[in-house]
Amino acid sequence: MFTSKIQGRLMLIFSLVFGTSLAIAQSYPNRTVKMIVPLTTGSGADIAGRVVAKSLTETWKQPVIIENRPGAGGLIGTGVVVNSDPDGYTLLVQSASYAANPAIYKKLPYDPLKSLIDVAILGQTPYVMITAADGPYQTIRDLVIAAKSKPGEITFASAGVGSSTHLAAEYFNQMMGIKLIHVPYKGSPEAIQDTMSGRTAFYMAPLDTAIGQLRGGKVRALGVTSKTRNAAVPEIASVAEQGYPNFEIGLWFGVWAPAGTPAAVVKKINTDINQSMQDPEVKNAYETKGIKATPMSPSEFSKFVREEMAKYQKIAKEANIEPQ
Repeated sequence: MFTSKIQGRLMLIFSLVFGTSLAIAQSYPNRTVKMIVPLTTGSGADIAGRVVAKSLTETWKQPVIIENRPGAGGLIGTGVVVNSDPDGYTLLVQSASYAANPAIYKKLPYDPLKSLIDVAILGQTPYVMITAADGPYQTIRDLVIAAKSKPGEITFASAGVGSSTHLAAEYFNQMMGIKLIHVPYKGSPEAIQDTMSGRTAFYMAPLDTAIGQLRGGKVRALGVTSKTRNAAVPEIASVAEQGYPNFEIGLWFGVWAPAGTPAAVVKKINTDINQSMQDPEVKNAYETKGIKATPMSPSEFSKFVREEMAKYQKIAKEANIEPQ
């Protein structure tokens, strides 16, 4: 009798909680949703975020706006989301830097495994190694040979210390057995600009952020970092096909919500983001920028993020990058 009463009460509590969560999800969203991008305008996460935000605005019949809050390697904008109400109305749109930051910072102002919920992946894209259009390097081999003949002299740009572009270039150094000097910038636009002018030898640029300069002939591409060529720029050979078959690294963009956001809301956001990948406008924008849609469930995305964290930890350790 006593056990039956307890079970009955537990079932009642469960039904109330589940019913409330379901009701919240069914009415979500009923006002503006803000997506915080902790990177500069024109960054890969910003580009992918704006494309999907436009599609979600049409689906939800509510404004989905992008707000850029760059600074401190993405920690400022990420902190804004961590400290927001867990109701699904303030979301984080970040790049692979989210997975790289734990390898770079001694003490993050949040717990990357607990403070945020992995919601959805927006897409993946390779890096493209770019150099000045009138620079001395024509191929990956040219760069590697020069770096080996002048160890510690040739520079590379990044979008910031500990950024995914920084660690991707360090991975290139490790795989090629070379030593290059790191020159960090505040974001991709600045890194591309100085690489165009020849101030740095190359930049491991996210393809979607550099595609305009590539098509305009303002920079020269040495190779894309995917195993095979990218459909958006089929004329650019992959690093792998240039004699380095084991080299592959890519960039990705995702969405996170504050811990405590109702599971039903997380599922709805994930479902609608994945559905947006079928939107012709999203497809066209992604194809133009070289971004590949790779929909995942929240649990699949969570597993992916943790695998990426482990990878960047290994790269940072081998590069002797001291956590800040």
